[in-house]
Amino acid sequence: MKKYIVGFLLLFAVSSFAQMTFSPSKQLQVDFSINAVGKPIYKVSYLNKEIIQDSELGIALKDNNALDYGFTLLSQESKSVNETWQPVLGEQSSIQNTYNQVTYYLLQKETNRKLNIIFRVYNEGVAFRYDFPRQESLNHFIVSDEKTAFNLVENHKAFWIPGDYDSQEYAYNETKLADIDNSKLDMNNGIGVKSIASPYRVQSPLMLKSPSGVYINIFEAAVVNYPVMHLDVDINKFDLKADLVPNAIGDKAYLQTPCVSPWRTIMISNDARDIVSSKMILNLNEPSKIADTSWIKPMKYVGIWWEMHIGKATWDYAGSQNAQNAADGQLKPSGKHGATTANTKRYIDFAAKHGFDGVLVEGWNVGWEDWFGNWKENVFDFVTPYPDFNLKEVTDYAQSKGIKMIMHHETSGSVANYERHLDRAFELMQEFGYPAVKSGYVGKIIPRGEFHDGQTMVNHYNFVAQRAADYKLMVNSHESSRPTGYSRTYPNYIAAEAARGNEFNAWSVGNPPMHETILPFTRLLGGPMDYTPGIFEIKMNVYDAAKKEQVHTTLAKQLALYVTMYSPLQMAADLPENYEKHLDAFQFIKDVAVNWDQSVYLEAEPGDFLTVARKTKGKDEWFLGAITDENARTTNIELNFLTPGKTYKATIYGDGKDAHWEKNPKSYAIKTIQVTSNSKIKLNLTNGGGAAIRFALIN
Repeated sequence: MKKYIVGFLLLFAVSSFAQMTFSPSKQLQVDFSINAVGKPIYKVSYLNKEIIQDSELGIALKDNNALDYGFTLLSQESKSVNETWQPVLGEQSSIQNTYNQVTYYLLQKETNRKLNIIFRVYNEGVAFRYDFPRQESLNHFIVSDEKTAFNLVENHKAFWIPGDYDSQEYAYNETKLADIDNSKLDMNNGIGVKSIASPYRVQSPLMLKSPSGVYINIFEAAVVNYPVMHLDVDINKFDLKADLVPNAIGDKAYLQTPCVSPWRTIMISNDARDIVSSKMILNLNEPSKIADTSWIKPMKYVGIWWEMHIGKATWDYAGSQNAQNAADGQLKPSGKHGATTANTKRYIDFAAKHGFDGVLVEGWNVGWEDWFGNWKENVFDFVTPYPDFNLKEVTDYAQSKGIKMIMHHETSGSVANYERHLDRAFELMQEFGYPAVKSGYVGKIIPRGEFHDGQTMVNHYNFVAQRAADYKLMVNSHESSRPTGYSRTYPNYIAAEAARGNEFNAWSVGNPPMHETILPFTRLLGGPMDYTPGIFEIKMNVYDAAKKEQVHTTLAKQLALYVTMYSPLQMAADLPENYEKHLDAFQFIKDVAVNWDQSVYLEAEPGDFLTVARKTKGKDEWFLGAITDENARTTNIELNFLTPGKTYKATIYGDGKDAHWEKNPKSYAIKTIQVTSNSKIKLNLTNGGGAAIRFALIN
């Protein structure tokens, strides 16, 4: 009887344990407790309203007891941080990092294992992670599952894409949580490799809006030596559970103490601008590990790329996508190869004439004839050019024009092959003065059985950035896992794609007009995106009368994307000859900055519209981008972000009166007015349209 009473009292004491942590503004509150069976539990409230109700925390281990029950609290430690730091490149010159932190030190008595759970509470959100301290009872271990839950209280509107372990290149769906169902989606969407294991699994970041108008974003930060987190949705209870991407044999993560998990993040605000402007994800990453960052420079570039997507040229020398046409061992040129010395010089001339920094060339190296769909391991060597591409001649010509060349490394998913060649490839870049590389991971991964979003591949993407830093090279990855702020730690990881980019408009059902209004609330929270905007020839039937594909924006919206879609690496993606036809509109692309001192999000609503103004780095000059979805929109913008007492020339690039993303997308109008910080500008955005403005200081 005595043992029963003691046990009862112990359980009562543990289950009644609860601690509260507040944001600096006191508007956000996190409650942490341990329930009657020793499970860690948390909940989150905003303005005294529960947003996340009681949700479990914990880690399941392979061949071992789970770290999700039987815990007692040993101690806790709190601190407050208020600091600023300066990003190498960014949306603003300095970033505020202010939060309250509490660490709970837990002991699982049955196994004598320790687990710490760290919470950071910012004004715009909550972050927490698992900390595995060094200990005798836990050294090497394998994570088989993560028990982290996000139990929502309502049937929110959600902006989601399927929980695909191999691709983020989906158009977003806008539904209630209860209506999430991957099995109902049209998968004829241009994505080559799909790995969707559940109809109710979605990717993070997951953007939500409550019926009462509270914006919620669930994501993660600092994914290092760990798989990407997807989310399993209970469409009846509106509960979310972390789903970790497995490796080839089903394990999730191989770890050794001391170590930490990525941060799990929950952003909450009744103002959508707080979400889209948040730097919480960056703040949760470690500071730069690169001592000398002077070589990390923003770039604006053109390149041999879009002409392949529209069918004018080919990546491969033979033009057949079939290496078997080399009956005598020699490939037969088709005359359609894009990456020739002569064509590259044409792009270099164009870049030099119009003040661009660099030229990207895709398809320059051997191997493109059968690069995709064969799960071929030894496909590229990353150093051998095709016979019609003279590497030295191109380099010398570019240098004579003051242009930097951007290297292209498509791996076709053969990561093992890429890592074997990586140092030789980077040495070649150094030899010929290439400052940046665009990498690609199209296709199924080798080592075979691995997913793009698994621990192995996350480690690979991060390793490439680290190794590139040794060579003082910048990296722009495509088809990689989506960034989670690692560009703070390795700022040479200058950009990534990791979402449905502009190229899908050339040969698939394309990107709906609302697509670019959602990406800043999702993909761009983790880091800059190489979306490749600037397409002027909107309809693809210009190149082939039978083609029905088109870009789902107006020309003016393509200009606005240079401001709304942040990246220090921006491409003028269309063909030079298409820009030559519209040099007045092209002037905005030439003028727009790619590195900023300040960014002000003026209007924001996911799936509907976005307006942002940015100040050029080191200069009293501003640019504004405004975009809308498929619905036309009129808005009045106050210019109080401009320097008081100064006068600016505002050059406004807007939709024409008869513009429409589908019916008349190339109609635009340009006008110039004088403005001050007391002025207002009325913008009329057509369906799928936008506006771009340059504010140049007069006096």
